[in-house]
Amino acid sequence: MQPDIEGMAFNMYMPKQFEVTELDEVKKFVAQVRSADLITTDNSGQPLATLMPCLWLPGKTDFGQLVMHMSRGNDQWKSISDGQLGLAIVHGVQAYISPNNYASKSETGKVVPTWNYTSVHLSGTVTVTHDTQELLQIVEELTDHHEKTEIKPWQVSDAPEDYIAAQLRAIVGVRLEINKVEAKAKLNQNRSSADRAGVITALEESSNPEDLLIANLMSAENDQVNRLS
Repeated sequence: MQPDIEGMAFNMYMPKQFEVTELDEVKKFVAQVRSADLITTDNSGQPLATLMPCLWLPGKTDFGQLVMHMSRGNDQWKSISDGQLGLAIVHGVQAYISPNNYASKSETGKVVPTWNYTSVHLSGTVTVTHDTQELLQIVEELTDHHEKTEIKPWQVSDAPEDYIAAQLRAIVGVRLEINKVEAKAKLNQNRSSADRAGVITALEESSNPEDLLIANLMSAENDQVNRLS
């Protein structure tokens, strides 16, 4: 049985109406984004971050692990001690929301701009591996995941063994054992239905592709609210 993230003590700023608590939904989101910024600190407390392709797999904790790899030339891994705390941020779509699009602007004038977005924070303990077989497994798992939508998926075994061996020597594997999941979808749930409708219309007319994606998410959120009401 999968763990339930409802009621967890979130550290992310999380107004209740923006909180996403269904773990399967969060995992689907991470699988669609396919990358995360891993943030750690060095011995002096200096924050370090690297964007890496990632894959959410079963692990030692109830929530599983996030699997990644980075260049051996990247100084971040050199400052990571096994079991050190880390945070992976998975960014979704986002959009600026103008108060001009709120119906309530003409009624009260009490409106300000905001930012709609989707985001997931995965925190836990980080380990770095140099083991060749483990590195190969990580690379194969990531490759198979990201290639599965190709007509003829590329496999690691398609390349010469000596070439792959050289590539593996140039990277380190990174695993984040997840002990906290924080998921947020800020989609104007705190506004009236008229305000949300105005925002959706404006975003649908935008030339920015992310604006349209936020509009679609807001429409889906409205549909869910209407089904429950």
